Amino acid sequence: MLSHINPYNLIFIDIETVPQFGSFGHLSEAMQELWAVKHATLKIENETAEVGYLKRAGVYSEFAKVICISVGFFHFDKNRQRKVFRVKSISGDDERVLLDEFLKMIGKSFQDTERFNFCGHNIREFDLPFICRRLLINGFELPEMFDFSGKRPWEMSDVDTMQLWKFGDHKNFTSLKLLSAILDIPTPKDDIEGKDVCRVYWEEKGLARIVEYCQKDVVTVGRLLLRFKGDKELLRDEDVVVVK
Repeated sequence: MLSHINPYNLIFIDIETVPQFGSFGHLSEAMQELWAVKHATLKIENETAEVGYLKRAGVYSEFAKVICISVGFFHFDKNRQRKVFRVKSISGDDERVLLDEFLKMIGKSFQDTERFNFCGHNIREFDLPFICRRLLINGFELPEMFDFSGKRPWEMSDVDTMQLWKFGDHKNFTSLKLLSAILDIPTPKDDIEGKDVCRVYWEEKGLARIVEYCQKDVVTVGRLLLRFKGDKELLRDEDVVVVK
């Protein structure tokens, strides 16, 4: 499976996002009204727009911000004679600074846009569109690698492990955690899950914990891709290098 995909040509990516503000009351009056309209479409019984803001706004790019982007890539270590997976994260409270650093890193390390493609779990429906929208909102021009406008699904060159697992089934959604479990892919134990990110960020000021959680997901996707390809050389913990 996936014999045409070279893992050395992939940029593994995962993002973490939260509502732009720590409470509904910090939104402008106009944005409060707009969130109320959005929340009404969700049809959550017995939940006010104010309560729903911190629970749900973090996944909507119009009301949220990126606080961490983790990037991973394979390279062959001649000394070890093995694949090594390098991971680097960019994080922070100032989204514009974070996105600027991310674009500079991508432009410097992955200049060959014909060679490199993104890889992640559910990146077609979440991570990549989210980044593109937040780039535009923050006044950045979309780099060539992020210009997906007008492309049909079969014209997309990124590798989405959730789409691969669907095998054409449009109804199926399988989380990275579930997919790793059923395929016996080792995953590091986490003290938080996706639903905890907003609370950990706004209430506990625990950005470092969120960064670690994001990095683990990138490593898991790297292992998942190798499993899909039938690679006999598994990615060991000692083969993962976190770049500070």
